[in-house]
Order: sequence, then structure tokens, then C-alpha cells
Amino acid sequence: MISATDYTDSVRGGTPLKFTKTLFTIVMLLTVGGLVSFGQSKTQSKDKTLGSIKGKVRVETGTAGDVTVVVRRGETEVTRVTTQKNGEFQVSGLTPGRYGLTFRKPGLSIGSMEDIEVTAGKTRSLGDRLILTIDEGSIAFLSGSVFTADGRSVPNAKVELARIQEDGSAKKIDGRVTTETGSFKFRLSPEPGKYRVSVKPSNGEPISKDVDVDGAAVYRVALSLPALASKP
Repeated sequence: MISATDYTDSVRGGTPLKFTKTLFTIVMLLTVGGLVSFGQSKTQSKDKTLGSIKGKVRVETGTAGDVTVVVRRGETEVTRVTTQKNGEFQVSGLTPGRYGLTFRKPGLSIGSMEDIEVTAGKTRSLGDRLILTIDEGSIAFLSGSVFTADGRSVPNAKVELARIQEDGSAKKIDGRVTTETGSFKFRLSPEPGKYRVSVKPSNGEPISKDVDVDGAAVYRVALSLPALASKP
């Protein structure tokens, strides 16, 4: 027989209630153990009956984060998630069957994948096959040319693009080298903002022009270099 220390407590009417410390501990362990076992069994059962999809989205320009991934069965939306900064995503808790995915992000073309089969208890990996290209109808273009003082095109000129900050300072965001015909082009977000395009001649200070962007459109600018100083 197991020896245990008796504990006495008072209940209504003054009737003493006795229980042993050992018995109480055993009952508590059995209860907690049963709850943990029940929770694990429920989780395992859930994992075995449902499946998931994971993958990685790549983009032509910008970051692959915050791409909305819509999960469909036919044309009916089941759920949606957003990609992480590196473009990875995972959708869990899907009943077995075939699904379609739609990928959306402002400024990028809409992507889709169909007939993705989900199996119970498994994760379907899509890899990184999907690349979202630029939707040229929803972005702004800043296009221009560099000329000499007498109107000739300047090839291989270094052109810099900066965004004007609220405090008036300019933050460089991109750079280009002009083509053989002296032209260049930048792709920008259609959100309102002010930009500065600059080209630095070999014989003087940078030549620049500011451009206000207020939507998806083509904005044009021409930069003329100063005439070379004549030798005495």
C-alpha cells in the first residue's frame, strides 16, 4: 500500500473532507495528459485530412512582397494570403481537390495558375516558376533625350534620376546611359511625386530638369548640354 499524507478541509456543514496528496497528483497528471493527447490527436487528424500549397513569386521589377495570392475553386474564392518580402507564400487548411491561384499587385500584370492538385496531409510546392511582369498600362514612363548645344544627340551620356523629398532634398533612385540616339527611359510608380533628371557634362556642372508625375502616363524631357568653351 502506498503511504500518503492526509489533508483535511472544511466543507459546508463542517463535514471534514479527506484526500491524499499522491492520489490528487495522479488525477491531475492523468487529466493534463489526456488534454495534451486529445489536442495532439486533433492536430494530427487535421493535418491528415487537409493539404496546403506553397511557392515563390518573382517580379520583373521592384520587390516581390505584398503580392496578393487568391485561392480559387473554379471562379469561387476560397481564401487569400500575401507574399513575404522575398516573394514566398503558403496557404494551409485546404480540402483535397484542384485549385486555381490568382496573383495581383498594383503596377504588375495579373498572374494565374490552374489545376493545382492538393492532396490530404501533404504540401504542394510550386517552386518559383511564376514571374509577374510590369503592367505598362498602370505605370508612369519618364522618357527623354540628351542633346549638344547645336542639337545633336549625345550617346553614352550618364543620366541620373532622383526623387524630390518633402524637405527639398533629392534622393537618387536610378541611373541610365543614353542609347546611340541619345535617348533614355525610366519606369516610375504612378503615384504623385516630383522627380529630377540630371546629366553631367565632362566640362561643367550637371544639367537637370524637374518633372511632376501625377498618374500613369508618358512624361518627356529634353536635356541640352552647354556649348564647349572655345580655346583662345
